[in-house]
Amino acid sequence: MTPWLVAAIGLVPALGAAVIMCARGNAAARLAAVQLAGSIAVLLLVVLTFALDQPSSIDLALTLALLTLPATLLYALFLERWL
Repeated sequence: MTPWLVAAIGLVPALGAAVIMCARGNAAARLAAVQLAGSIAVLLLVVLTFALDQPSSIDLALTLALLTLPATLLYALFLERWL
């Protein structure tokens, strides 16, 4: 087991906690949890790229990093408009 794989396994509980927080709490806490989950998912994808030795899959992590902010802004717009 490589250190990269251990790091990836260590990030899974943090991602799980952020996802659970997305479902609970008030609107501001959910919005922060969505942003946190996106950041942790990017880190997890980068670590898995090194753990599995697949350099081409770093593109997925970079794409998620670019789309996390607009997705969070759309989520905030949804919360403001319909909830």
